[in-house]
Amino acid sequence: MAGTVLENLSSRKLFALGGVLLVVQIVFFMIGGLIAPSPTSPIRYIASKCVDRGHHKSKWFVPWGPKDQVCEKVADFDEATAKQVSANDIVFAAHIPLPNREMVRWFQFLLMIMELDVAFKLHNPVAENAVVTMEAGLAYRDDKFAEWTPIARSTEERKLVCNFSHTKTADNEGRYYDCDMIPLFELGSCYHKYYLINVRLPVREKQNINLNIGDIKDVNLIGIHQNGGFTKVWLSVKTTLTPTIIIILVWYWRRVTQLNRKPVLLEKTIFALGLSMAFINLPLELITIAVDVPWMLLLSDIRQGIFYCMLLSFWIIFTGEHLMDQSERNRLSVYWRQVGAITFGCLCMFIFDMCERGVQLTNPFYSIWVTETGKNLALAFIILAGVCASVYFFFLCFMVFKVFRNISGKRASLPTMSDARRLHYEGLIYRFKFLMLFTLLCAATTVIFFIISQVNEGHWKWGEEHTVEINSAFLTGVYGMWNVYVFSVICLYAPSHKRKGLEGQQSSNIQLERETSEDGSNEEIELRLTNSQASGDAGELSVIYKIAGKEAQE
Repeated sequence: MAGTVLENLSSRKLFALGGVLLVVQIVFFMIGGLIAPSPTSPIRYIASKCVDRGHHKSKWFVPWGPKDQVCEKVADFDEATAKQVSANDIVFAAHIPLPNREMVRWFQFLLMIMELDVAFKLHNPVAENAVVTMEAGLAYRDDKFAEWTPIARSTEERKLVCNFSHTKTADNEGRYYDCDMIPLFELGSCYHKYYLINVRLPVREKQNINLNIGDIKDVNLIGIHQNGGFTKVWLSVKTTLTPTIIIILVWYWRRVTQLNRKPVLLEKTIFALGLSMAFINLPLELITIAVDVPWMLLLSDIRQGIFYCMLLSFWIIFTGEHLMDQSERNRLSVYWRQVGAITFGCLCMFIFDMCERGVQLTNPFYSIWVTETGKNLALAFIILAGVCASVYFFFLCFMVFKVFRNISGKRASLPTMSDARRLHYEGLIYRFKFLMLFTLLCAATTVIFFIISQVNEGHWKWGEEHTVEINSAFLTGVYGMWNVYVFSVICLYAPSHKRKGLEGQQSSNIQLERETSEDGSNEEIELRLTNSQASGDAGELSVIYKIAGKEAQE
């Protein structure tokens, strides 16, 4: 009989394979902890106050650089008042990056957050539902003396949420509010060397624009980008893993197609899982080094979502196929509720992503977090996604518990078997249980990673100061764990070429038989290989896959 590699591989080789995979997993953590720098870096910029007396909407104001390009600046609003410069004549300008530096394409993306320094004034306090209206512009160039090329111009509104911890009296005038951060823009690529930001805060009393927003003293910008060193390490890992998964996937499917039967549902699902892993492993980010690809960030999210959908569906089918009886197995329709719910959840993630990053392809200043409704919906989505991920994990634990209980019912018959047969089936059961526990560990880590990544990405946008930071070791460790798990499943559940016992006979099928003992007084239940089936296909299936079903237990 030919089962899977998991059942026929010798214990020595199995321990060797497990040891190698464990070392590889440790190496992934060490790469992130010892070699790769932090995934992202925040850099603070203080916007300069440029004077625009003629209100040139199409002109770009540069805070530093060649003398003939630098704008006229004022240090503060007191100086502006002395020079008879109004608030409408002020343009807040910031040059990205800092002087004597360049942005590099390895940074991958650029997220900009705005933080306002607002002083308390009795005659101009910050209203409860204050809204800041800004005319924002973003441009780039690749040479210090070249003209600026516009990327986007937009008039945006941002809600200003500030807290004043002192009593609002004349004695406390001049003290600063504690204001939440405001999302400004997000670029899905960092293709150019220099970026320029111009922001106007026009005051129009008739339209009630920018009134009751306090006394704004300064505009601070926080630029967040992916570290170039981390990108190089990350893409090196992906480049190494891509051919590994593709080669083992081709080897697996070749073995499956060599069988004298059609692939079963479990084998097709394993192959689909391998394809999704290979897809996410492809180092497509290398394209951004040569070509400006602003949608790469969106594509990365789509690839991540496809892998999540396939991985979660695989775990449901993998455990479910070891619970169903023969009449229910090998049918995807049996899992339509679970797989449908997973697909619907991933589709919602895609729609949520398109609502923000999809629109940002044409207007990088757009953000779903700027309105109260959008912010509440986004927060509700993140919370709901975390709850659903947790519920999924507990449901998976319940299914694994049922599988273990199902197998334990058959294990009661092992003491009545011959020693050789008993040791053989005990070994198979231990191997299968270890793989199921590894599945639960991988599922738990995946759920934790998903929740933390959602919180970590959103906290810059909803204004929370405290968050959970993802370090490089955790990122590379989880990513490596996915590859190790997929590699293990593909290898161990591939059809084995070894033949044991009844080779040459027509197929064998594992079923429960009753035998009479020597004294004729007792009956023992034994798992035995019989050639009762005329087809030679069933013997190629996993032994555990067969004995775990309800039909075998009955």
